[in-house]
Amino acid sequence: MSSPSRRGLLRGLGALALLPATARAADTPPNILFILADDMGYADLGVYGARDYATPNLDKLAAQGIRFTQGYANSAVCSATRFGLITGRYQYRLRGGLEEPVGGDQLGLPPDHPTLPSLLKARGYRTALFGKWHLGALPKYGPLKSGYDEFFGNTGGAVDYFTHKAGVGANLSPDLFEGEVRVDKAGYYTDLIAEHGQAFLRRQTAAQPFLLSLHFTAPHWPWEGPGDEPVSRQLKTLNHSDGGSLKKYGEIVGALDAAVGRVLATLEAQGLAQNTIVVFTSDNGGERFSNTWPFSGQKSELLEGGIRVPTLLRWPARVKAGQVSDQVVISMDWLPTLLAAAGTAPRADYPSDGVSVLPQVLGQAATVERKLFWRYKSNAQRALREGDWKYLQINGNEFLFNLAQDQRERANLAEREPERLAKLRADWVAWDATMLPITEDVKSYKINPKVQADRPGS
Repeated sequence: MSSPSRRGLLRGLGALALLPATARAADTPPNILFILADDMGYADLGVYGARDYATPNLDKLAAQGIRFTQGYANSAVCSATRFGLITGRYQYRLRGGLEEPVGGDQLGLPPDHPTLPSLLKARGYRTALFGKWHLGALPKYGPLKSGYDEFFGNTGGAVDYFTHKAGVGANLSPDLFEGEVRVDKAGYYTDLIAEHGQAFLRRQTAAQPFLLSLHFTAPHWPWEGPGDEPVSRQLKTLNHSDGGSLKKYGEIVGALDAAVGRVLATLEAQGLAQNTIVVFTSDNGGERFSNTWPFSGQKSELLEGGIRVPTLLRWPARVKAGQVSDQVVISMDWLPTLLAAAGTAPRADYPSDGVSVLPQVLGQAATVERKLFWRYKSNAQRALREGDWKYLQINGNEFLFNLAQDQRERANLAEREPERLAKLRADWVAWDATMLPITEDVKSYKINPKVQADRPGS
């Protein structure tokens, strides 16, 4: 673990000690509701700039807590980020985490690896995941093997919103499970996930804290709104390259927003909202119909549009409403942050690469500078952010950007700042040497130029 990570963890635990005894998380551990969207662009919510549709529930959530302007995903693709999120570590430390994304039945999250749910479970939390797992296939891997008490959802990547299949064809079985038993249920998948979340909340009381993970597949393709079951029957491939529109995308995001609203209303009705930390974010940047303004790039790219994501946090008992924070935060930070809020910490033999931002969330410390690393196999991409500076390499071409001055990553300062470029390049190489190597057999998602006309050279 780097020194900043150690300091961040100590600050997080120290922040708890500063609270009055009656308010310490160790005495009254908060519930946690973690909501993860799939392929959501930075400006896909009204509060971040969406113009073509409304997201009133998520906008309200932002107004009730903190909206982060510099929230990042651990990767530009789904399962890789999910490895970072659940372990609190760079996904590149695990073979399955190298995949972009993971598939098949051979690779996944080792059941003996400590995770956010397993560590909270050891703290006395009830844990549940409803929605997308995508960290390895049953029976070798699965949510119940990695700390969750309950699971309903899909184990792989994308599924059809109506058939719940991971592909197209009458002979395919739904990728839908209750625990580890395959099931077949009718309904729009976004709504089913929310319904399970609501049912779980109705069974909870203040006597035992809980972690409820709602990992939606929205707004990932196929491009199906709640009324598009006929479209589902016409699909030729799940990728749905011949469908979709801005209007349809708005329907998908709108359905997600409404689902979140119902879950939050249930949390309130149960009298549990006050001491529940609610986090909303995405596994990577948007694709095709997403809005990533003011950034360039999208899913599968280490430009800001591929890794900068909407990030919201609400905790009425401890966090002041109406805040906008420029604290840099990344997926793997949530493990040390939420553990600190719960009065515990990562295991010493699996130290987090993330930092607890609990002091910043509680308003007890100023923002701290971060140093973050990414890599992506397709197009040989490398990225490092240190403070306002970002080093980026794509297919051997090097770039240096000052993100505070140039959010769109257009002004390449590599020639103007050769010493800074050399230092950041060397720092990235040194960090990369501490991670598992990217080998020839690692799979990587790449934008198909036959699908997107604006990526002909990718």
